[in-house]
Amino acid sequence: MDRHSIVLRAAQPTFDEGLACARYLDQAAEGFFHLWLGPRAEEIIATAFLEPDHDLSYQNVTFAERDNVIVGMVCVFTAEQHRRSSREPVYRAAGGHNLRMRIVDTLFAPMMRIVDSIPDGDFYLQAIAVDKELRGDGVGSVLMDFVEERARASGSTRLSLDVSARNQGACRFYERRGMSVESQWPKRFPIPGLTFYRMTKGL
Repeated sequence: MDRHSIVLRAAQPTFDEGLACARYLDQAAEGFFHLWLGPRAEEIIATAFLEPDHDLSYQNVTFAERDNVIVGMVCVFTAEQHRRSSREPVYRAAGGHNLRMRIVDTLFAPMMRIVDSIPDGDFYLQAIAVDKELRGDGVGSVLMDFVEERARASGSTRLSLDVSARNQGACRFYERRGMSVESQWPKRFPIPGLTFYRMTKGL
C-alpha cells in the first residue's frame, strides 16, 4: 500500500465515530472492554466518547482513513491529561449496568493500578489498531510516526504503552520502533494470558 494513500484526521464527537473507536479499543485491548462493560460495550464507549477531558474522549483519538473509509486508530494522551481524567463519563454512559464495571474494576485492580501509573513526562499510547486485512500494509507505521511526532510536540520526554505479553506480533512491532520492555506485571510469577509489559522509548 502507498503510505501516501493514508490520511490521518482527528476524531469528531459523533456517536458513529464513537462506535468505530469502541471497536478499535476492544481490538487493541484483546476484548477487555467487552469484559468490563458487557454486551453494551460499544454503545457505552460511544456515548462516553462524546464527552471531553477523559481517557476515552474523542479529543484523544485520531483515525487513519483510506479512500474516506476508517482503517485504523490511535488513542493517546499525556501523563498530565491522564491525571485529570476520570472514569465517570463511562460510568454515566453505563447507567444501571455499572455494577459489572465495578466488579471488574475490583478484580483487576492491581492491573489497573499499573496502567494508571504513567510517569510525569510520558506520552501514553492507550491503543493502536488497524483493520485486520490491512495489517502489514504500513498503516500501523503511519500511525506510530504520528504518535511520535505528537509526543514530541507535547513536550513529553518518553513514549510509553502497556501490551499483553502474549501479543507477540505487537511486541515485535514496538521493538522495531525502538521501544523496549521496562517492566512487567506481575513481576515475579507471570500469569498466562494476564502478563503485561510496560514498553518505553525516549524521545
